[in-house]
Amino acid sequence: MNKTVQDRHVEIEGIPVRTDHFIGGERIASPTTFEVRSPLDWSWKLADVSRGDASTAARAVEAAQQGFETWSRMSPPERGRIMNNLADSIDANIEKIATIECLDMAMLLDSLRKRVIPRAARNFRAYADLAAEYQERTWCSNGTHNTVIRMPAGPAVVITPWNAPFMLSTWKCAPALAAGNSVILKPAEWSPLSLSLLADWINDAGFPPGTFNIVQGIGGELGQSLTGDPRVKRISFTGSPETARHIGHAAAENIVPFTAELGGKGALAVFADADIDAAAQKASSQFHDSGQVCLAGTRILVEESIRDDFLEKFTMYTGKQVQGDSRDMATTLSPAIHPDHLEKVEAFVNSARKNGDKIIFGGRRWKQDGLWYEPTLIEPKSNDSEVVQREIFGPVLTVQTFVDEAESISLANSTAYGLSGMVYTRDAAKAERIGRAIRAGTVWVNTFLVRDLTAPFGGMGISGIGREGGHYALEFHSDLKTLQILEGSVA
Repeated sequence: MNKTVQDRHVEIEGIPVRTDHFIGGERIASPTTFEVRSPLDWSWKLADVSRGDASTAARAVEAAQQGFETWSRMSPPERGRIMNNLADSIDANIEKIATIECLDMAMLLDSLRKRVIPRAARNFRAYADLAAEYQERTWCSNGTHNTVIRMPAGPAVVITPWNAPFMLSTWKCAPALAAGNSVILKPAEWSPLSLSLLADWINDAGFPPGTFNIVQGIGGELGQSLTGDPRVKRISFTGSPETARHIGHAAAENIVPFTAELGGKGALAVFADADIDAAAQKASSQFHDSGQVCLAGTRILVEESIRDDFLEKFTMYTGKQVQGDSRDMATTLSPAIHPDHLEKVEAFVNSARKNGDKIIFGGRRWKQDGLWYEPTLIEPKSNDSEVVQREIFGPVLTVQTFVDEAESISLANSTAYGLSGMVYTRDAAKAERIGRAIRAGTVWVNTFLVRDLTAPFGGMGISGIGREGGHYALEFHSDLKTLQILEGSVA
């Protein structure tokens, strides 16, 4: 691995995107690369990106150790000022980031511009404020004066998914930085390009060299070297349960705290007293972004008495969805991110068809020469069906009926996942009962994807361990120490 001699970059839609790692405040090249192609047109190669390996990981951790020594000694307000500088750069470059991310992973451009990328800037601002506002807990007991001190832990490895990569990476990196840790960010290999833009603004924001590093590569080649390095003091991961198990082993080997968000199989329960039109419209929106949203309510549970009415409205709203180029304002349904992922989604539906589950609509590729899959609704023959129990992460929903509250709760809690849930009802007492009974990290009533950045976020069961959000994330990225001083012993 060598330092670059010249500025290696590609131009994508007139936007220069650098293709090397960012380590210790410098662009660093690897001798080998991997391809990044656009899901909008798989024949379009966007870039050849530096492919990190064990030596890249070691260099990044070494840089993060050095950066930690300076960054951790800064006060929270000093760190916050620099984080806000980076947020300013994000706000000033929303159009560039949104354009690159749309081409790289095919999320709807309009959504990226208006909702997703602006949230990335808010992530840095929110955690800068929370860290600066922190008050140490002090009290007297047993003749001693006690103080709980929140100390920076050390270098943190952050491994992020390919969906909404820019926003989700800032969501995980911001609390680590605000707590005083240095960061090594490893983006997913299917969509690394928007985060390469982020590296362009890190030095200008004022981060000391090594504080915020970004390394690119294939998970199996790079991730293990990062997570297994004993110099790493925190690991934060979003991805699959299978990968999390490997990371968890590495974390356990070095006794390193580890948090993981591992996807979901959320229930969307609609009761007879609900606003059925609103529920059907929201249920249809679960197809957006090709269903590549971990929080999506993919298991629709409908009270038996309103099944036909709900499905009529749901089918009507789904019929209004538009598949097409994610840059087109009229498009609501984007393609899958990668041919391998499309094949996985297709395999789930084919297996359901073979096993006797009823395909109510959809169940086919939309374009044989593209990565689009039709919005698909399946009525499983049993709750044990694979399409009910496993995360598909595509535009495939299931529908089941229930007769009473007890059955709705039983169905909602019948998978190994527990990330999110939705309840549609006009009855406040019922909303409270069902909302409390569903085992999930977040349950929305009559709404979806409303997020307060100070609230805890995470999953139960195989949806993950630990919590992100607000002070919960800052506590994870800190070492807590209690200082006790005998009263009257010091002047």
